[in-house]
Amino acid sequence: MHEEPRDPFADDPDHTDASMLFEPELDDADRADLLEDLHELELFEKVLQPLGLRGVVVDCADCDEPHYFTWGLLMSNLRGLLKENSAQVHEPAYDPDPTHYVTWDYARGFSDCWIRTHGGAEGAGR
Repeated sequence: MHEEPRDPFADDPDHTDASMLFEPELDDADRADLLEDLHELELFEKVLQPLGLRGVVVDCADCDEPHYFTWGLLMSNLRGLLKENSAQVHEPAYDPDPTHYVTWDYARGFSDCWIRTHGGAEGAGR
């Protein structure tokens, strides 16, 4: 009889078995919020990527560290949430250059200004 290898985190009280996590169903308001975020990210990428910006930085309250997400990774995560009701597992950015990432609020403000200056979202390919 073949035994499964022992879970290396079995004795760690801070470790949660991923198979035990409950993913609540998204309601219509959640879906609308995710779709709005996805559309914003698409605009951010179109407006900010040509300037050399690669994505968004998020300050993590759990580990008190910044997390860097590329436009594509964030969009993929949001699409996964919409399609499968769960976030995809991903590797963190390896040695990211913080100068290539902005906060969501900065991206939103810059994009709003860009739209006003360039005559609407159509100029950004939307």
